Formats: sequence, structure tokens, C-alpha cells
Amino acid sequence: MTTIGILGGGQLARMMALAGAPLGLRFLVMDSAADACAAQFVPLLGADYRDETALAEFARRVDVVTFDFENVPAESAQWLAERVPVFPSPRALAVAQDRLAEKSLFRELGIGVPAFAAVDTRAQLDQAAQRVGIPAILKTRRLGYDGKGQFRIKTVADLDAAWAALGAQAERGGLILEAFVPFDREVSVVAVRGRDGEFRTWPLTENWHDHGVLSASLAPAAVDAALAENAIAAARRVAESLDYVGVFALELFVCASQLLANEIAPRVHNSGHWSIEGAVVSQFENHLRAVLGLPLGSTAARGVACMLNWIGELPDLRVLLAEPGGHWHDYGKSPRDGRKVGHATLVADTPSALMEALRRVGVALGREAQVAPAIDRLASPTLSP
Repeated sequence: MTTIGILGGGQLARMMALAGAPLGLRFLVMDSAADACAAQFVPLLGADYRDETALAEFARRVDVVTFDFENVPAESAQWLAERVPVFPSPRALAVAQDRLAEKSLFRELGIGVPAFAAVDTRAQLDQAAQRVGIPAILKTRRLGYDGKGQFRIKTVADLDAAWAALGAQAERGGLILEAFVPFDREVSVVAVRGRDGEFRTWPLTENWHDHGVLSASLAPAAVDAALAENAIAAARRVAESLDYVGVFALELFVCASQLLANEIAPRVHNSGHWSIEGAVVSQFENHLRAVLGLPLGSTAARGVACMLNWIGELPDLRVLLAEPGGHWHDYGKSPRDGRKVGHATLVADTPSALMEALRRVGVALGREAQVAPAIDRLASPTLSP
């Protein structure tokens, strides 16, 4: 029986394991947190990711290694890759871990990207602001996700505060200044590439965030066919340039008819959770198929779907379960402000049916504001914001 090793034991590892059970797969997760939520279903090797003794045991017990999150030390991934197959590759992981390397790759591949500049000193921040322009966002090059490690600069007067907030990170991992993008919409391409180079994508997904954290996703996104083709072509170029194996997400800003790349997530992605019930084969199962060299499954949508993230605490699951197309996912985490503790997905045959289901759920849960953007898009599926 094949054993998949997963570095990281969060909800993504948990959902991977649930998707892999029907395939007869076994799993082992490695995480430094004793209460990692995947460990409720999967054996846990509790250790620091830099512990070579633990890494050696991990490698000995698994047949292939993949990731639950991208901030695993690249050197640990490389150490494992010298002993057991690792997908995606340590190189792909290293690029996605560094915003400067990531943005530079986009530019090399001819993919539109907001203006950016490396920042290592306070003086360089002033120079970067002149080149990139203001408003802008100062970000850590590494270890940033869900809006963390960022400072929005609205005027020149904010430069001192931005450096005070993030300047200490400059020596440890570097900073990057990115132009602020007044986008119309945020979309993502969730894609999968097999060991043999086969490439597939799920329908383009539209996303809405609340304080930098994903709040809702709608798929398929109502976009012009040419724009969707351009987004998919950009994702393909990224995948092929990195010889990528597995599922990844390319996050994009839509500015009128132009696409600007935001970032790569080298793993299964929150904006692809809708695929569990809303697609023929989910991102989690296809990721496992890809890293094992198995044939990839269909990424076609089953109707239209909306995923709602539960942040901080779970609402009443009975409201979702009362909906014919309602599906509930509890991550087994304790409540905490800002923490992703679960999600729900509503699937319907038609946009109008999904819109009515979202209205009912929003009212019943007191979450009208969370469902409103998706309802508005379903009611008027145009390219306007």
C-alpha cells in the first residue's frame, strides 16, 4: 500500500487524506504542532521541519512527499528530495516562497505583473517608492500569507511607519515594494500538472477577501472567454517553466481587460475547495493522482458552486445541511480570531438557483455581507466590479 508523506498537518493535509482514502492510500503528516488538525485522521510525526533525524524517519516511512503549505524550509525539501520523490519540486517551492523570485519569474514569462522593486534598506524604500509609485504595498519577501507581513502605503508620509513595521524583516529575508493595483476583480486559476506533463485546469474562480483572508469563491467565474484563456495560458507557462507536478493556484487581478499576476500558491488552494462537490474530480484527489503518476481526472464543473470560508468560529451547520446543494466542512480546530476553522460549499444546477440558496443562507446565518458579492455577480455576471 502506498504511503503519502505530507509536510504540514493543517486542513489541506486533512482534506488530502480524506480524498485519498477511496484510492487505498495511506498518509503520514509531519508537523511541529501537536494539535495539527490532520492528525485527527492521519498518523502524525511531531517534529521541527529542520530536524534531520525526524526527516530521515519521515523519508523511511513514505513513498512520496508533498506539502500542506509552502513555508516549509526549502533546504528540508531538498534534503528529502535526495532520498524520496518530492512533488512539487524544491525549486518550485523556493520560487513560490520568495515574492521577488516569483514576480521576476512572471516578468520573464511575459505574464503581466504590478510594478515592483526589492527593498533591503530604508534608503532603498524611498528609491523604490519613486520607481514603483504610491500608493503601494510593502511586503516581506518570505512567510507572508492571508494578508500577513504587509503594510499599505497610501502617501509618502506612510514610508516611515511602513519601515518601522517591517524594516526589521529586511535583513532576515528582504522586502519588496509592489504597486497598489486598483483591480476590478480577483480571480484564480487552480491547475494540476501530472508527472507526464499533462495539464488541466478547473474553471476560473472569482474570489472575495475580507481583511486579506479569502471569504468567498464562485465558480465558474463569469468572465470573457478570451480572458479565461489568457489566465489559463499564464498558468500553463508557470507550470512548464517550473516542471511543476501537482496542484497549484495562480492568483490574478483583473483590471479592465488586463490580467496582472499576484502570486503562486504551490499546493492545493482555498479557492479550489469548491471542487470537492462542485467538480467531477476535486483538486485534492487530482493532486494525489499527479504526485503518484496516475491518470488525471476531469476538472469539469458540476453546475455552479460557491464556497464560503468560516473564519474564527463555525456558524450553525443545520442551515447549510438544510439546503439541497449544501455541503459542510469542519476542520476540527478550536475557535480563534482570524483562524480558518471550516468552510461550506453550495452547489446548484443554475446561477439563479445558487443565488436563491445563498440568499437563504446569508439571512439565516446573519451573514448577508459575506454572500452579497457572489449574489451580485450571479445576478449580473458582467466584467464590471
